[in-house]
Amino acid sequence: MRLKKLDYELTVCKLVSETDIDIRKPFYFVGRSEEELSLVCRTVDVPPHTAARNDGWKAFRVQGTLDFSLIGILSKISGILADNHIGIFAVSTFNTDYILVKQENFARALDALAAAGYEIV
Repeated sequence: MRLKKLDYELTVCKLVSETDIDIRKPFYFVGRSEEELSLVCRTVDVPPHTAARNDGWKAFRVQGTLDFSLIGILSKISGILADNHIGIFAVSTFNTDYILVKQENFARALDALAAAGYEIV
C-alpha cells in the first residue's frame, strides 16, 4: 500500500461559526456535531477567529481510491503507529483516509510504516 506525504503543516481547530470557514481554500475538513464545529486545514489558512487550535500537525494519505468493502486499513496503520507510541488524528473522504501525526513524530511514523512494508511517496 502506498502512502503519500503532504508537504504542508496542518492545524486542528474549533470554530465558533461556520462563516469562519473559507471553502475556497485548497485543503480542509469540517466536522460538526451538536457539541462543536471542528476544522482541519493548512496552518497558513487558519481562520482569524478560533475557539481553540492545535498547531504542528503533518499528514499523509492512503494513495488511490479505497473501496468501502476494504476492512482494517486505518486499523493497521494506527496499530503500527500505536506500537511506536505515536498518536494520530484521522479524517476520511469518500475516496481515502488521511492520517495526521504531530510534526515531531512525522519522520518516525513514516519510518515505522516503511519498515512494516508501506511504500512512502
